[in-house]
Amino acid sequence: MKLGEAKSCSVFGHRNVEITSNLEDKTIKYIEDLIVNHNVLTYRFGSCSNFNHLCHSVVTKLKMKYPQIKRIAYTCKSEICTLESERLKWKKIDSKILEKEIHLLGVEMEIEFKTKYTSGRASYVERNQAMINDSDYCLFYYDENYMPELRKYSRRNHLYYQPKSETKLAYEYAKLKNKEIINIKD
Repeated sequence: MKLGEAKSCSVFGHRNVEITSNLEDKTIKYIEDLIVNHNVLTYRFGSCSNFNHLCHSVVTKLKMKYPQIKRIAYTCKSEICTLESERLKWKKIDSKILEKEIHLLGVEMEIEFKTKYTSGRASYVERNQAMINDSDYCLFYYDENYMPELRKYSRRNHLYYQPKSETKLAYEYAKLKNKEIINIKD
């Protein structure tokens, strides 16, 4: 492993990504390369997307081989993670209450985004920008043709609108900030 200043990487991907063995293998390859060849030891996670869960799982497995790795969660309103030291306790409690098995992301640190309890959907965009600002690398699963599901304007309004992809917004912001971008989709 190269010595020098440790670096960090934020992870972003569309909510519904099909997790295949090929995607898992590519993800392992890229993350291990970041660790070994670029001294990326901190991984920042945000949303509850399939791709984030895949990357979190890969980083967690690689912690066995590289114990110096740290996982940091940047959380907004409904995102669930817990400190590794408390994860099993809360997993048991939440699973019992909800009467189904709950899988919490284990992390070494949680950063609650400043507007976690007060803002709406924009908090996710702002949180993603904070993650990008705090990172040297950004690992994406970004498909430029991806379109989020249509949403209603409100419960009483029967009209729908096409929301913007938060992953696309994060990707464009990372480009604007000249971050090292790895898009596993390519």
